[in-house]
Amino acid sequence: MKIHSARILTSLVLAPVLIGSALAQDAPKYSNEFLAIGVGARALGMGSAYTAVVNDVNSGYWNPAGLLGVEGDLQVGAMHSEYFAGIAKYDHIGLAKPIDDKSAIGITFLRFGIDNIPNTIELIDPSGNIDYDRITTFSSADHAFIISYARKMKVPGLRLGGNAKVIYRRVGEFGKAWGFGLDAGAQYERDKWRFSAVARDVTGTFNAWSYTLDQRVIDVFAQTGNEIPVNSVEVTLPRLMLGAARQFKFGEKFDMIAAVELESTFDGRRNTLLQTGTWSADPRLGLEVGYARIFYIRSGLSNLQYVTDISGERSLSLQPNIGLGLRIKSFTLDYALTDIGDNSVALYSNIFSIKFDIFKQSGS
Repeated sequence: MKIHSARILTSLVLAPVLIGSALAQDAPKYSNEFLAIGVGARALGMGSAYTAVVNDVNSGYWNPAGLLGVEGDLQVGAMHSEYFAGIAKYDHIGLAKPIDDKSAIGITFLRFGIDNIPNTIELIDPSGNIDYDRITTFSSADHAFIISYARKMKVPGLRLGGNAKVIYRRVGEFGKAWGFGLDAGAQYERDKWRFSAVARDVTGTFNAWSYTLDQRVIDVFAQTGNEIPVNSVEVTLPRLMLGAARQFKFGEKFDMIAAVELESTFDGRRNTLLQTGTWSADPRLGLEVGYARIFYIRSGLSNLQYVTDISGERSLSLQPNIGLGLRIKSFTLDYALTDIGDNSVALYSNIFSIKFDIFKQSGS
C-alpha cells in the first residue's frame, strides 16, 4: 500500500509537468486568471502559502484533500472583495460536508465580474447624430463551479482529493465560453509537519469561446481598429503547487503555523523569482500566530520577482500581506490586507471572509 500511495503522489507531481510541456507551444500563458486570485482572508493574509495548511470549506479551491479537516455536519464559507475602486467584484461561497470519518465532499462557487460597462456601439444613430440615450450597459463576468471529493488513505496521515470544475465566462451578449477541468491534491501529515501537492488543471482546462456579433458590431470594430473575435478554444495549462507547514506550541495558549509553498508553471519563462527556459516557480511564505484558538495574527510574502526601473537597475520586488482572525465557537471572521497581484497601480484591498459550522441537534 505504501508503494501504491507513493506511485499516486509521483503521478500527481509529474502529470502537470508532462502535460504542461506538451501543450505549452499552442496555449496562452495567462488563461482563467480569476482562478489564481485565491479565496478566504486567512489564506490571502498568509501570502497564499496555504495548500498544506487548509483544512476547511476553502479546501475546494486550495487543496481538495483538506476537506477531511471540516468540523461539524456542514461548513459554510463566503467572501466578498472589490478591486480597482469597486469596479471589479470578486465573490466566493462554499459548502463542505463530511460523508463519514474517511471521506468528505465540497461545493465551491466563484464569480469575478465587472458590471455596468457602457456599450457605445449604438451611440451614433443612423443619421450620424450622437444620442447618449442609445448607450446601454453590459457585464463581463467569469464564473467557476467546483465539486470536490476527499478521502483518507490506508497509509496513516495521507489524504487525497480531486476537483471537477465547470467554467462559464460571458461578455455581455457578445461572447461566452464554457470550460471543464480537473484538479488533484494530496496532504500528508506526520507529527507536527504537513506536506502537500496540488496539480491544478492537471489535464489542461479547455474553454470553448463562441461569439454572436451582428453586422453593426463588426462594422464598428473594423472602423475603430479593434480585432474581430472568432470562435476558438483556449487552454489553461497545468500548475503544480508543493507546500510544507509546521505547527508550533508555546505554553497552553499560544500556537503558530509556519508555511512555505512553491507554485510551478511549465510554459516557458515567466517573471518569477525562479525561472528557466521551460520552468518558472513562485515561492511564498506564510505565518499565523494564534491565541487560545480565538484570536489570530497573520502575515505572508508572495509575488517575489525582479523588476528593472527606468535607469536599468534591477531590484527584488515582493508583496507583503497581513491579516487577522477571530473565532467564536462555530463562527469565524477573517480579514486580510492584500493586493490582487501587485502588478498594477491598484491599491491594496480589504478582504473579509466568514465561516461557520452547523451541527445537528442530538436526539433525546
